[in-house]
Amino acid sequence: MAEVITLGWRERLALPQFGIAMLKAKLDTGARSSSLHVDELETFVRDGDTWLRFMVGLGRRSVRHVQCEAQARDRRVVVDTGGGRSERWFIRTEVMLAGERFVVDMNLTDRRHMLFPMLLGRTALTGRFSVDPALSYTLPRPAHTMVDKP
Repeated sequence: MAEVITLGWRERLALPQFGIAMLKAKLDTGARSSSLHVDELETFVRDGDTWLRFMVGLGRRSVRHVQCEAQARDRRVVVDTGGGRSERWFIRTEVMLAGERFVVDMNLTDRRHMLFPMLLGRTALTGRFSVDPALSYTLPRPAHTMVDKP
C-alpha cells in the first residue's frame, strides 16, 4: 500500500487543464466537495452538451485572470459552512499536487471574500493525502504561475 502524503492546511497546486501552474488552495477535510472561485461564469452549448466559460484569477487580489472552458458535469445544491444553500455548477478537471496528478469534481462559485481562491475538499483528499493543520505550504513554490494547456 502506498504511503499517504501529509500536507499542510494550505498549499499551492496546479490546474493543468486551464494552464494554471500555481494557485493557492485551502485543504479542508470538513468540506465534502472542492470549490474554485470564478468570475464571469456563462453557459453555452457545444455539440449538444452544456459547457461553462469563466475567468480564474491567479491570486486573491490578482488583476491577472485566465479564461477557461470546461464541460458542465452537474448542477446541484451545496451547503456552505454557514448553512447557506446554493445551486452550483460542477466540472471535472485535473489537479496536480505534491507530485500527484488526479481528477477532481469541483464546483464553481464566488469565493472573493475567502482567503483562498480554491478549496480542496475531503473527496479529493481521501486516500491520497492527510492534512496536518499545524503545517502550511509544505511544498516548494512553483517557478511559474502559467503552463501550456494540454
